[in-house]
Amino acid sequence: MALKTLAPKTLAAKTRKEMIAETRGKLIAAGRRAFATKGYADASMDDFTAEAGLTRGALYHHFGDKKGLLHAVILEIDQEMSERLNAIASRADTQWDGFIDECVAYMNMALEPEIRRIMLLDGPAVLGDPAQWPSQNACLRTTTASLQRLIDEGTIRAVPPEATARLINGATLSAALWIAGADDPTAVSKQAVDAFLAMVRGLLKKSVDA
Repeated sequence: MALKTLAPKTLAAKTRKEMIAETRGKLIAAGRRAFATKGYADASMDDFTAEAGLTRGALYHHFGDKKGLLHAVILEIDQEMSERLNAIASRADTQWDGFIDECVAYMNMALEPEIRRIMLLDGPAVLGDPAQWPSQNACLRTTTASLQRLIDEGTIRAVPPEATARLINGATLSAALWIAGADDPTAVSKQAVDAFLAMVRGLLKKSVDA
């Protein structure tokens, strides 16, 4: 009897969850397109709701306001960036090459229009210093772990891994912001990457340099 009475409730709960996820997904997709094409300041609540076929009430319910929707869009893009960067690092022949490829790829993502506009221009202007975003904590842990592996295998010097990770993450984020705001992003990207590579090669042991 218990199973028969609980089954419809479980089905209803699952359906409701699916409906909530679908609504959120529609609003995030609409917001993402509007933020990427019009920018945060010029994108209106009506842009999101009309495209998604939903009401303002739905947007308020799920995200609170336009700022909340931007935050959700940034979380989605950030997750996609992380997945792309992990894939790039995994294709490298060595851990060092993977580490460098990942850092360079992150900086060069600032050349992509959507990431440039949403993540590096509007995001910081609306949500504050990206170095303080929660996602940076996960990035710091990942970079620290990568550096520790490189230390353990004898590729780089025995530097303090967390301190070095903070400096590297700060450098790549600063470079990405610089590229995004530049009049000639492509030229600035090349300068930033060249300078970054010259800097991090100092971590290598002399035996590796040779």
